[in-house]
Amino acid sequence: MANTRWLDDGEMAAWTSFLEATHRVFREVEAQLRDEAGLSHPQYEVLIKLHQAGPDGLRMTELATSLITSKSGLTYQVGQLEKRGLVTRGACPTDTRGVTARITPAGSDALRAAAPGHVERVRAVLIDLLDREQLDAVTDAMTSVNSRLRQEN
Repeated sequence: MANTRWLDDGEMAAWTSFLEATHRVFREVEAQLRDEAGLSHPQYEVLIKLHQAGPDGLRMTELATSLITSKSGLTYQVGQLEKRGLVTRGACPTDTRGVTARITPAGSDALRAAAPGHVERVRAVLIDLLDREQLDAVTDAMTSVNSRLRQEN
């Protein structure tokens, strides 16, 4: 490892600050969703994506890709939502090998009920703690990271 580019003090500070902040934000958001809506954060994200997809729903593979999760992890989360009547799964109309997930009316109701508290918590633990310039800098930085990582995958 003689060629390892170790992090300098500023880089290490950026990395550890990023880790701590993201862990704290995710814990806060997860706790709010569980306590107030009975949903995990991944389940909430599934409901959002399926709501945005409309009545045709999304193929499970597309849903997994858009959520940046494994197919098995998504299958578990969708299964939990399906048991609660918030989503359904069925054969894909264009590919008999595919499975499509759709949000149900109960899922849409659950999403509408969860959204205000979720947004309030996101504001409290991130958005309202930063000024517009800081928010723009975070957006620019994370957009750059996402863009590069998408290209590599």
